[in-house]
Amino acid sequence: MRRVYAILGYASLVLAGFGAVLPLLPTVPFVILAAYFFAKGDPRIERWLLNHPRLGPHIVAWRERGAISRKGKYAALLTFAGSAIIGFVLLQPPAAYIPTAVALIGGTWIATRPTA
Repeated sequence: MRRVYAILGYASLVLAGFGAVLPLLPTVPFVILAAYFFAKGDPRIERWLLNHPRLGPHIVAWRERGAISRKGKYAALLTFAGSAIIGFVLLQPPAAYIPTAVALIGGTWIATRPTA
């Protein structure tokens, strides 16, 4: 089972890597997920993630307090807003309301998390 968790951890890191270069794919949530999988599959890599100067603080803040950095919140909320606006402009009703609904639900959840 450890091997499965390690594979899932690597897959999450690959998605995080894509998220670093693709504007609509998040990075930090996949890194947090990778840390979770590595905690069960490869503790050595989990330690590396936790001690990483850029990624570690986000993982620790999420694990300890369920907190998201202020910069992360702003980036996520701006992305949600942009996606909702694009959807509203490019789609016809009622499909145009779906991105707005997702943005409102996801944005509300993110906004209500503690700030790291």
